[in-house]
Amino acid sequence: MSWRASVLTLFPEMFPGVLGHSLLGRTLQKQLWSLDVRDIREHGLGKHRTVDDTPSGGGPGMVMRADVACAAVDAARAANPDVPAIYLSPRGTPLTQARVRDLASGPGVLLLCGRFEGLDQRAIEARSLEEISLGDFVLAGGEIAAQALIEAAVRLLPGVLGAEASPEEESFSHGLLEYPQYTRPQTFEGRDIPEVLTGGNHKEIAKWRQGEAERLTKARRPDLWTLFEKKKH
Repeated sequence: MSWRASVLTLFPEMFPGVLGHSLLGRTLQKQLWSLDVRDIREHGLGKHRTVDDTPSGGGPGMVMRADVACAAVDAARAANPDVPAIYLSPRGTPLTQARVRDLASGPGVLLLCGRFEGLDQRAIEARSLEEISLGDFVLAGGEIAAQALIEAAVRLLPGVLGAEASPEEESFSHGLLEYPQYTRPQTFEGRDIPEVLTGGNHKEIAKWRQGEAERLTKARRPDLWTLFEKKKH
């Protein structure tokens, strides 16, 4: 059975979106992974398929109802019972490459895309939803975040990238940002490819790349650099 992403959304027409193009789209067609998109409104209440209500305690906007959200989660889990269920939320734990790798190594993932002012907390607790965030910013909904998470995981599936060594050299794979990349022409607007990369000495190339990865991480992501330093010792 291929790795399966199940997505719960109020806007199923947003999918596959970017997931249907390039490498991911081709491997989706080849069934190296599968995408199951479900409309939360199918579980809405009444004639108008209502999925939200006003926030308890007052305030602006609307909140997705717990009964509707849980019904959608239960229906998706029935078809894919062994996958982790994730609610994409700006207050969630930041998504990391390590967590992506864990998700890619399993059978798939169930993603609930929020809208409005959020999801009734009781749904999160009742269905043990893991809250994950892409970063310290707010989107209108979880659909873009869901596509980003799926793409990050699918890239790590066997046979998707082709060159099996590629993911191991990318940013975050070893706790560092990736080193700079170059290709022809040798000189571009007065800037040359670093000489070490064209000399054919693979030991020196590896040393240069490691040094550049460390330099960039220390300068741009001191949080990652601190963790890297701790692991070294």
